[in-house]
Amino acid sequence: MAGKKRVYEVQVERDVEARMRDGVILRADVARPRARGRFPVLLTRTPYGKHVDRRLAAAGYVVVAQDMRGRYASDGTFTPKFMPGYRDAEDGYDTVEWSAGLAYSNGKVGVFGISYPSWASWELASARPPHLVAMFNGGLATRLTDWELGGVLRIGRVQQWLFGTLAPDLRRRQGLGPPHTPVEARARFDKDREKPLWFVPQKALPDEFVGGCREIWHYWLDHHHEDIFDFCKRHSQVDVPVLHITGWHDRLVLTVDHFTGMQQNGRTEATRRAQRLVVGPWSHGSNGPRQVGEMDFGQTAEVDFTALMIRWFDTWLKGEHKGILQTAPVRYFVMGENRWHEAETWPLPEARPRAYYLHSGGSANTPAGNGRLSQRAPEKEAPGRYSYDPRDPVMTLFYESCQDAPYDQRQLAVREDVLVYQTLRLRKAVRVVGRPEVRLFAASSARDTDFIVKLIDVHPDGFAHQVCYGIVRARFRESFDRPGLLRPGRVYEYTIRMLPTAILFQAGHRIRIDVSSSDFPNFDRNHNTGGDDYAETTLQVAHQEVFHDAGRPSRVILPVVS
Repeated sequence: MAGKKRVYEVQVERDVEARMRDGVILRADVARPRARGRFPVLLTRTPYGKHVDRRLAAAGYVVVAQDMRGRYASDGTFTPKFMPGYRDAEDGYDTVEWSAGLAYSNGKVGVFGISYPSWASWELASARPPHLVAMFNGGLATRLTDWELGGVLRIGRVQQWLFGTLAPDLRRRQGLGPPHTPVEARARFDKDREKPLWFVPQKALPDEFVGGCREIWHYWLDHHHEDIFDFCKRHSQVDVPVLHITGWHDRLVLTVDHFTGMQQNGRTEATRRAQRLVVGPWSHGSNGPRQVGEMDFGQTAEVDFTALMIRWFDTWLKGEHKGILQTAPVRYFVMGENRWHEAETWPLPEARPRAYYLHSGGSANTPAGNGRLSQRAPEKEAPGRYSYDPRDPVMTLFYESCQDAPYDQRQLAVREDVLVYQTLRLRKAVRVVGRPEVRLFAASSARDTDFIVKLIDVHPDGFAHQVCYGIVRARFRESFDRPGLLRPGRVYEYTIRMLPTAILFQAGHRIRIDVSSSDFPNFDRNHNTGGDDYAETTLQVAHQEVFHDAGRPSRVILPVVS
């Protein structure tokens, strides 16, 4: 029937071997239409255990899901993406070319992936395999320091990822005892969930958790603040159209920087014009739902990632559905308004910075305090004060998987170690689209500490939606490469860039900024000693001051779009 897309029966081959240039064999599962002819290939490379998406194959593609080097069915030694010596650019290049040469391939290859598979995609793309035509990627920031935001270890997620996902197969290969599968590891992790998080020193974690990956864990602890990969420097080497996809509640929402980098610096003008960005209200790897955490963003928020991927690859690998090329390059969802908008580029050039200043009479602790946020600059005002005790940190409200999601921040309302600054109820709505920034004047009794800021939408019923956040580790306030400790009691100005967002603060709502020094286990606890937090057991209380007066006007700068 004209206009109706054929749906193919699917056949699957397991552990199909591909020889890399150094002779190592990598294995993939291959799903393809049970039909004569040649079809374009869609490739994903993963360290998590391969799985083929039969929907893609039923849509007329050869789907290749490959275990990366040293993982599951593939031979060789696994080297994670943050350690020197990985071979994923070469392995990816070789696998693209091998896929193009399969007897049932038509020679056109698309690559896709979210999170780690997205990293694998970018690695091979910069090597420019001749048969690579297009990519569909998301959930990966361009820099490691945008993943470990502010140079602070995201301990909850990293431990689950390393000990629960990567370590089991490494334990199996090294002949260590179980867990040998992610299912077994998750069961152990859930049972002892608090133990590895609170353990000090982290470098002495017992083998029941870190066995099989102790060297990897120690390397991560020592180097997570370094830009071990910086894809911004490699966008000019990439020469294919990419659909970039992420969510405002994805901790790796700085995926948007891949789009910006490719639109500005892609290898050719045609490639730069062919970039597309889609940002919804979603969390990391959540595949486009309407319900995120405790918030329902409505039916319009729902996006079927697989269907979108098919449409994207149909355009580039089959020459179909070319209408996607006539759409605006950027499609983004505005929370609060719960509507999609379009733009030509990111960030939006029409966004205008608007400063909201922090005010208080010296008692901004908790939402019941006298902290205020307004466009009026401060004059003579007492600083806000609180004490941060790493033994009793502010706890993160997020998914059990340690992924970001909007949960009601009222659960933290009794904590005296959070300064709260909020506007009066808004008379007119304020639309914020872009990356907010906080200029914070603060002093600490410690030689090193953290400052965390959260942008919150307070609803009329009191629901407090954490919109986005930012963090700075004081020793990295000027440079990740040249850290410097604090002089206790001295006032420093901190520039804290928050994660990007798009939200309409509706009339009747309040705009709120929370300032604290912990958000655990989203981020690791600063011990406040100025030493190696991962090798020492000492934890000290830090006494913090936040200044908001005429000479030290702490403020949040919001990118406002009319």
